[in-house]
Formats: sequence, C-alpha cells, structure tokens
Amino acid sequence: MGVKIHPTAIVDQGAELGENVVIGPFALIGAKALIGDNSIIHHHSTVDGQVSMGEGNEVFPYAMIGGLTHDLKYQGGSPKLKIGSNNVFREYVTAHVATSADDFTIIGSNNVFLAYSHVAHDCIVGNHLVMSSHSALGGHVQVEDHVNVGWGTGVHQFCRLGRHSMISACSKLVQDVPPFMLADGSPAEVRSINKVGMDRFGFKGDDLEKVRMIFKTLYKSELNRTQAIEKLKHMNAEEGNSYIQEVTHFIALSERGLA
Repeated sequence: MGVKIHPTAIVDQGAELGENVVIGPFALIGAKALIGDNSIIHHHSTVDGQVSMGEGNEVFPYAMIGGLTHDLKYQGGSPKLKIGSNNVFREYVTAHVATSADDFTIIGSNNVFLAYSHVAHDCIVGNHLVMSSHSALGGHVQVEDHVNVGWGTGVHQFCRLGRHSMISACSKLVQDVPPFMLADGSPAEVRSINKVGMDRFGFKGDDLEKVRMIFKTLYKSELNRTQAIEKLKHMNAEEGNSYIQEVTHFIALSERGLA
C-alpha cells in the first residue's frame, strides 16, 4: 500500500512522506514536514514547520502540529519539533516548534494528547504521557515517562514533572513535581503518591510502601526540606532504596522548587 493523499489535501512538494501514510481531505502538509510510515493525518489538520514525525502517529481534525512559537524572543529561522512514534494528537491539539533556530521541542513516543491540549515551545516530553483536554504545558517544561496531566491543568514554564507523577484536573502548577507524586490545587501541592497510576503500571506493594515513605518524609514530617532530604539520603545509605536515589536526584536538579 502506497501513500494515500486525498485530492483536496495540500501537500507541499518539499514534504517527505513515509510508506502507507494517509493524508485526509483538506489537510495541509508543509514543505519541511517529515512524516513517518503508517501515520494518519486526518481531514482539516495541519503539519507545518520544521517537523519530523516517527512512525504510526495519528493527527485528528483541526490539530496544528509544528506551529510557530508564541515566544516573543523568536528571531526568525526554522526552529524544530521532533516527534517519536505512535502518538495520538486529538482534535484542536497544538504542538509548537522551539524558539531558537537551532533548538528543538521534543515529544517522545506512545503519548496521547486529548482535545485542545497544548505543548509549547522548547518542551521536552518523554513517553506514555496522557494529557487531558484543555491542559497546557508552558515553554521549556520537561515531562518524564508515564505522567498524567488532568483536564484543564496549566503547567508553568520551566516546571518539571517526574516519572509516574500526576497533576489533578483544574490545577495550576508553578513548581516541580517529584517522581511518583500526585499534585492538586491552585497553586498545586503534592497531596499523596500516585498510587492508582503506579498500580496500573504494575508496581507491587513493597515498592508502593517505599515511595509512600519518601512522601511522608518530604511532605508529612516536621523536618524542613533540607533535613528531609538528608534523612532520605541516610536511609538510602542504610537500605539501598533506588526510589530515594531517583527522587533526591530529581530534587537536586530543581530550579523552581518543589510543589
């Protein structure tokens, strides 16, 4: 099966389409787009700008993949958007290229972006993100693997979301969320571990207890943040808890502080 392009679609001659790509009615594919094998670009959707997409991606109607950055510091050139494989971009999703000509916005693989969600310039998104409708990642946000962003959530520029974390619906996140934690509120605060998400992924009871101990030390003890981190490091030295290593390393790289 070769490439299928509907007669009403507009595909620039410079675009590169892989095997078995389907371009629907009234879709627009720009000159610098590279679309991998077995991808489907539905009717009235757009892939434009310096965009490279891996295999098996699906772009639903009225989505805009590769839109120009909103950043007022944009000085021209062709910033880039690099997308992995098997992502789903539902209706009206927007994903923007970076701001500087040599930079990338990066989206990994197996992510699901629901209707009206937005990935801004210079974000780095890992794999297996579920991003609910009407949620938005501000510029330079970093998202690790297996994160869930709830409906209507806004994530401030430069925030970081650790793996297997979750941000509840209608939250406003202005600081980092460590791995395995669940944040909620406006501004969002860490309320608990992301037990449901970890259960679904296959974490066992002993693993959950180790993560729950980290949560209690950081957020429920009478220790200040520095004291809590030192206590965790001491516990790790005695017990060899890889989850402590991951969380403390994440905290050490934080520039915005912890939610």
